[in-house]
Amino acid sequence: MPLSAEDDLRLNVLLANEVQAIRIDEGSMILHALSPRGEAKLKLNPNERADRYLRNVREALSGHILGSPGGYPVYIKRWTRTGQINTRLEDLLCLGEPEAVVAVVHAESLTDELARRAWWCQPTSDNARRMLARPCVASGEMGPVLAEFLVEFLPFEEDPAHAMESVRLVLQPGLIDHATRERLWHAGQRKNALRVGFLAATPDDLPETHPPHPADAVHKDRLGALAAQGNPLAQRLQGTLSARGQAFLAVAQSILEKPATQPVVAGLLNVMSARFSIGDPHEHLELRSREIDEIHADIEARLSAPEGHIAEVLAKLPEMRDDIAAMLTLARCNEAVVTQVFAHSDAVGSVMRRQIKPLTDHLFRHLARLQGR
Repeated sequence: MPLSAEDDLRLNVLLANEVQAIRIDEGSMILHALSPRGEAKLKLNPNERADRYLRNVREALSGHILGSPGGYPVYIKRWTRTGQINTRLEDLLCLGEPEAVVAVVHAESLTDELARRAWWCQPTSDNARRMLARPCVASGEMGPVLAEFLVEFLPFEEDPAHAMESVRLVLQPGLIDHATRERLWHAGQRKNALRVGFLAATPDDLPETHPPHPADAVHKDRLGALAAQGNPLAQRLQGTLSARGQAFLAVAQSILEKPATQPVVAGLLNVMSARFSIGDPHEHLELRSREIDEIHADIEARLSAPEGHIAEVLAKLPEMRDDIAAMLTLARCNEAVVTQVFAHSDAVGSVMRRQIKPLTDHLFRHLARLQGR
């Protein structure tokens, strides 16, 4: 059935002018249009059941904008989130179709201006995170807007993985002020998923301060010489012994002592693994069962017959063998080491912590070693 005569006329008049984006409030049956002159509203007057009429409206929009009267292709929904749609993004925002907006948000060619229009269409936390992950958006006018939304939404964010990602994104340079940053840090005392975001975003610039490792001054010159020659292991050791490195370790340990959910554990392990990585191919070695004992055995074998960067450091600082072992172990312990446990349990809180205790006991030992305890 065609649109009502009144809606058909007003829609044609609307589309005859420059329209930047369209969204439809299905509850109130109002079509909103964004243009360079501002916003316009069009109260729809359905002549049949609301859901069918809305489909007809979207088909009319698609026919005018895309030349495809069938409406936004349903099959495209299967791959819009892969970012493979990169053409005519402006047109997709004028279809009044939420999935088309998602396609724009995920597109590789997203711009700051398109982000502004997409945000007007669909201001959700998922869209904010996706767009803020684009450097052109984070450094543009929309960056602070999206960051402010994510900060204000954090108290209502139920998914720990989303909370960690939101914090990581808003901590990009220039998005939030110092007071907001401090507020997020203090909120992490109650919700430590937020502090995982800090570790991921600013591992060398945490709000918490700690003194350097007791052995920092002892090893500084020898490590510094190797680090200056480009030895990645020496560079990591040097950073770990510093005040900033000790702050990272202390915060990571405090989170590991009382994680509330599985995503927090997985996120923290991934952040620590990335922190201590030296780009060694062995870090990505796939063991048949990612057991901590197997990782220890592999690292012990490598330290017993050292090569490359490891051999260089051990030749100059043999007394740091245990520190190197601790660092290499943490680099290997990403979320894969808890996959087997979490695959068979959805436990959280104290029950989850008991289940992963055989692993975390080892991790605490390595963290303590790197802190000189």
